[in-house]
Amino acid sequence: MPGIQVAKALADEKPAVPVILLGDHDDQPQLTAALQTSAAGFFTKDAGLDEFLVGVHAVLAGHRAIGASLMDKLLDRLGQQQATSPRGSASQLSPTELEILAMIGRAQSVPSIASSRGISNKTVRNHLAKIYRKLELHGRTEAVLWAARMGLTRS
Repeated sequence: MPGIQVAKALADEKPAVPVILLGDHDDQPQLTAALQTSAAGFFTKDAGLDEFLVGVHAVLAGHRAIGASLMDKLLDRLGQQQATSPRGSASQLSPTELEILAMIGRAQSVPSIASSRGISNKTVRNHLAKIYRKLELHGRTEAVLWAARMGLTRS
Protein backbone atom coordinates (compact mmCIF):
# COMPACT_ATOMS: atom_id res chain seq x y z
CA MET A 1 0.00 0.00 0.00
CA PRO A 2 1.50 3.41 -0.95
CA GLY A 3 2.49 5.74 1.88
CA ILE A 4 -0.30 8.23 1.22
CA GLN A 5 -2.94 5.49 1.48
CA VAL A 6 -1.30 4.23 4.67
CA ALA A 7 -1.38 7.76 6.12
CA LYS A 8 -5.08 8.12 5.31
CA ALA A 9 -5.93 4.69 6.74
CA LEU A 10 -3.91 5.34 9.87
CA ALA A 11 -5.59 8.73 10.37
CA ASP A 12 -8.99 7.03 10.18
CA GLU A 13 -8.07 4.14 12.50
CA LYS A 14 -5.68 5.86 14.94
CA PRO A 15 -6.10 9.65 14.70
CA ALA A 16 -3.88 10.22 17.75
CA VAL A 17 -0.85 8.66 16.02
CA PRO A 18 1.21 11.34 14.26
CA VAL A 19 2.33 10.50 10.73
CA ILE A 20 5.31 12.00 8.90
CA LEU A 21 5.48 11.53 5.14
CA LEU A 22 8.69 11.52 3.14
CA GLY A 23 8.47 12.01 -0.64
CA ASP A 24 10.52 12.64 -3.74
CA HIS A 25 11.37 16.30 -4.24
CA ASP A 26 10.44 16.20 -7.91
CA ASP A 27 7.18 14.22 -7.70
CA GLN A 28 4.72 17.13 -7.58
CA PRO A 29 1.50 15.04 -7.78
CA GLN A 30 2.69 12.83 -4.91
CA LEU A 31 3.61 15.85 -2.78
CA THR A 32 0.26 17.50 -3.47
CA ALA A 33 -1.58 14.31 -2.51
CA ALA A 34 0.55 13.97 0.63
CA LEU A 35 -0.33 17.49 1.75
CA GLN A 36 -4.01 16.69 1.46
CA THR A 37 -3.76 13.96 4.08
CA SER A 38 -3.93 14.66 7.79
CA ALA A 39 -0.26 13.76 8.26
CA ALA A 40 1.57 15.87 10.82
CA GLY A 41 4.82 16.18 8.89
CA PHE A 42 5.94 16.46 5.29
CA PHE A 43 9.51 16.27 4.06
CA THR A 44 11.24 15.56 0.79
CA LYS A 45 14.10 13.09 0.53
CA ASP A 46 16.54 15.96 0.01
CA ALA A 47 15.90 17.25 3.56
CA GLY A 48 18.98 17.22 5.75
CA LEU A 49 19.16 15.08 8.86
CA ASP A 50 19.02 18.09 11.21
CA GLU A 51 15.98 19.53 9.45
CA PHE A 52 14.22 16.17 9.56
CA LEU A 53 15.00 15.61 13.27
CA VAL A 54 13.75 19.09 14.17
CA GLY A 55 10.55 18.23 12.30
CA VAL A 56 10.18 14.90 14.10
CA HIS A 57 10.60 16.61 17.48
CA ALA A 58 8.03 19.24 16.49
CA VAL A 59 5.53 16.56 15.48
CA LEU A 60 6.13 14.62 18.71
CA ALA A 61 5.45 17.87 20.61
CA GLY A 62 2.05 18.09 18.91
CA HIS A 63 2.91 20.51 16.11
CA ARG A 64 3.01 20.10 12.35
CA ALA A 65 6.21 20.32 10.33
CA ILE A 66 7.07 20.84 6.69
CA GLY A 67 10.49 20.67 5.07
CA ALA A 68 12.10 23.86 3.81
CA SER A 69 12.42 22.76 0.18
CA LEU A 70 8.79 21.65 0.12
CA MET A 71 7.68 24.95 1.64
CA ASP A 72 9.67 26.82 -1.02
CA LYS A 73 7.93 24.84 -3.77
CA LEU A 74 4.52 25.48 -2.24
CA LEU A 75 5.11 29.19 -1.85
CA ASP A 76 6.34 29.42 -5.45
CA ARG A 77 3.27 27.56 -6.68
CA LEU A 78 0.95 29.68 -4.56
CA GLY A 79 2.57 32.85 -5.88
CA GLN A 80 1.99 31.68 -9.45
CA GLN A 81 -1.64 30.85 -8.69
CA GLN A 82 -2.26 34.21 -7.06
CA ALA A 83 -0.89 36.00 -10.10
CA THR A 84 -3.48 34.33 -12.30
CA SER A 85 -6.44 33.79 -9.99
CA PRO A 86 -8.23 36.21 -7.66
CA ARG A 87 -9.24 34.76 -4.31
CA GLY A 88 -12.19 35.42 -2.07
CA SER A 89 -11.94 37.58 1.00
CA ALA A 90 -12.25 36.85 4.69
CA SER A 91 -15.48 38.87 4.78
CA GLN A 92 -17.17 35.94 3.02
CA LEU A 93 -16.53 33.68 6.00
CA SER A 94 -18.72 33.23 9.05
CA PRO A 95 -17.07 33.80 12.46
CA THR A 96 -16.93 30.02 12.97
CA GLU A 97 -15.32 29.47 9.57
CA LEU A 98 -12.80 32.22 10.25
CA GLU A 99 -11.88 30.66 13.60
CA ILE A 100 -11.51 27.20 12.05
CA LEU A 101 -9.37 28.66 9.26
CA ALA A 102 -7.15 30.29 11.90
CA MET A 103 -6.81 26.95 13.70
CA ILE A 104 -5.88 25.25 10.41
CA GLY A 105 -3.35 28.03 9.85
CA ARG A 106 -1.80 27.19 13.21
CA ALA A 107 -1.39 23.59 11.97
CA GLN A 108 -4.09 22.09 14.16
CA SER A 109 -5.50 18.78 12.99
CA VAL A 110 -9.17 18.16 12.29
CA PRO A 111 -9.54 16.00 15.45
CA SER A 112 -7.84 18.70 17.54
CA ILE A 113 -10.15 21.41 16.18
CA ALA A 114 -13.20 19.21 16.70
CA SER A 115 -12.20 18.46 20.28
CA SER A 116 -11.47 22.07 21.21
CA ARG A 117 -14.75 23.30 19.67
CA GLY A 118 -16.87 20.40 20.96
CA ILE A 119 -17.99 19.34 17.47
CA SER A 120 -17.46 16.25 15.33
CA ASN A 121 -14.64 15.72 12.85
CA LYS A 122 -17.28 15.64 10.10
CA THR A 123 -18.57 19.07 11.10
CA VAL A 124 -15.04 20.47 10.96
CA ARG A 125 -14.57 18.94 7.50
CA ASN A 126 -17.89 20.46 6.38
CA HIS A 127 -16.70 23.89 7.55
CA LEU A 128 -13.41 23.36 5.71
CA ALA A 129 -15.25 22.48 2.50
CA LYS A 130 -17.22 25.73 2.77
CA ILE A 131 -14.04 27.70 3.46
CA TYR A 132 -12.29 26.16 0.45
CA ARG A 133 -15.25 26.94 -1.79
CA LYS A 134 -15.69 30.53 -0.57
CA LEU A 135 -11.98 31.35 -0.83
CA GLU A 136 -11.44 29.32 -4.01
CA LEU A 137 -8.80 27.18 -2.32
CA HIS A 138 -7.83 23.69 -3.43
CA GLY A 139 -7.03 22.07 -0.12
CA ARG A 140 -5.51 22.35 3.30
CA THR A 141 -2.09 23.54 2.17
CA GLU A 142 -3.54 26.54 0.36
CA ALA A 143 -5.74 27.23 3.39
CA VAL A 144 -2.71 27.22 5.72
CA LEU A 145 -0.83 29.58 3.43
CA TRP A 146 -3.88 31.83 3.00
CA ALA A 147 -4.34 32.02 6.78
CA ALA A 148 -0.65 32.87 7.24
CA ARG A 149 -0.81 35.65 4.63
CA MET A 150 -3.88 37.11 6.34
CA GLY A 151 -2.20 37.05 9.76
CA LEU A 152 -4.58 34.46 11.19
CA THR A 153 -1.80 32.18 12.44
CA ARG A 154 -0.80 34.38 15.35
CA SER A 155 -2.01 32.95 18.65
